[in-house]
Amino acid sequence: MAVFFKRALVSAFGVFLGSSILSGISYEDSGSLILAVLLLSVFSSVLKPMMVLFALPFVVMSLGLGLLVINALLFSFASYLVDGFHVDSFGYAFLGALIITMLNLFFNSWINGGRSKARVNVRRGGRSKSDSGVPKAARQGPGQTRGIVENEDVIDI
Repeated sequence: MAVFFKRALVSAFGVFLGSSILSGISYEDSGSLILAVLLLSVFSSVLKPMMVLFALPFVVMSLGLGLLVINALLFSFASYLVDGFHVDSFGYAFLGALIITMLNLFFNSWINGGRSKARVNVRRGGRSKSDSGVPKAARQGPGQTRGIVENEDVIDI
């Protein structure tokens, strides 16, 4: 739950920054800003995964830029639903989504509490050698990892 509130805080900062930088994004009062940010946060956690799933070929073919289009659509939809929050065009929604995405990337370690999603294990060890001193090739069974050559570093992710 803390991650949700941290993302909402970063989104609020992004919407505030976008409205101060871009003339096409504006809000009338702090209540409409808070409502728009809460709506954007709910959209990002509920609607965005479904939209990404349905648009997965587009996202893959556009090398991830499709995610910005999805975020811009959610940004425009929040503007449509909240009375005091205005986005003039899809271009401004795209730029606002870009600002929020960049801020999320910048504050990612703070949002996730310093945890990384990837874990790296490094093991050192050797495998058995044949009579000639050359490592033996062992057949790999289900659930087994490949043998490690002596002094070889392997990174499992």
